[in-house]
Amino acid sequence: MAQHGIEEHSHGLLPLQTRSERPRSTTIGDFAEISNRQEIWRYLPLDQLNGLADEVMAEVIDQEISSQLPQGVTATWVNTTEDFVGTAGLPEDRISAIAWTNAAKTLLIDVPANAEISDPSFLTAKLANSEAKALHVFVRVGANAKATIVLDHVGLGVLAENVEILLDQGAKLDFVTIQDWAKGSSHVSTQFARLGRDSFLKHVVVSLGGDLVRITPSVALDSPGAEIQMFGVYLADSGNYFEHRPYVDHIAANCISNVAYKGALQGAGAHTVWVGDVLIRQTAVGTNSYELNRNLLLTDGARADSVPNLEIETGKIEGAGHASASGRFDDEQLFYLMARVIGDSEAKKLVVRGFLNEVVQKIGISQVEERLIETIEQELEKVGA
Repeated sequence: MAQHGIEEHSHGLLPLQTRSERPRSTTIGDFAEISNRQEIWRYLPLDQLNGLADEVMAEVIDQEISSQLPQGVTATWVNTTEDFVGTAGLPEDRISAIAWTNAAKTLLIDVPANAEISDPSFLTAKLANSEAKALHVFVRVGANAKATIVLDHVGLGVLAENVEILLDQGAKLDFVTIQDWAKGSSHVSTQFARLGRDSFLKHVVVSLGGDLVRITPSVALDSPGAEIQMFGVYLADSGNYFEHRPYVDHIAANCISNVAYKGALQGAGAHTVWVGDVLIRQTAVGTNSYELNRNLLLTDGARADSVPNLEIETGKIEGAGHASASGRFDDEQLFYLMARVIGDSEAKKLVVRGFLNEVVQKIGISQVEERLIETIEQELEKVGA
């Protein structure tokens, strides 16, 4: 078995470099045309891209972004040609390069050094129509600053997006991205984070709606003492395709990463994909890393693909591991609950709530948690779970 879960000659897939060997470029022509024969697009329903693979697209405009920012946090549009744009990461795939090329402006979210912002910042992207559009967001948190930022996507839209997150030394950021699109929407988001010395990032992905949602967050731990906590929760209904591909690149010594994604699926055609990559380089001594994905299939006809990958180049680490599982309700749990005079329907609801709440409670933003809990309850009522 080759690295990254791909058999060397199976599925007719093209030869694949390991994640760290992929080309990085803002030039569209440096990447091949999108095909299911490429591992990174292997599962993607290409007919649902709705223009996201086209080399020319419109740009998200100011009127399509609303914000609620506490004092101390600023949001301004700058030219994408600014020198700092690209310092958190560069495109590793064609759609990311297309979005980069077509977004002439970048939305810069700035938190100054030493600022402690207790209230969350909310930014909402609500596109005006279903025309394919590009968006570039750059989040910059200064040294020893602390903030919480929520990037919400709602309504009907077709969006190719790049998000950069840059943390200076000692900075702490909770960053949440929510995908709650209407039916008919397609969204491909590439997210890059680079963490300074002794900085901390909690990165949360919440995917609730949209015909096609693909989120690929990558984190570079290239300064000692940095920590990343990555959480994801998703609810896929009939007609939803949700794909999440988190990647953690351990470069510097004594860094910590923890990745935990959980999803629930229901209805014919509900399909989720999770591919988690962790690379621990030769220089990353003292690393402590773990990645986990769990999927709960509530009905027949739903499909969850889960592939955890771990590369270790040094034995001088504190620990590293990965796990994934997808399945139906636990019969023993249901039997125990029903034995306590709880009906079958209510017993299943309790199991799903408990399964997802482990991640929901990690979000730490009451408005987001309450919204997600409400959505979970609505989904459970649909199937009478």
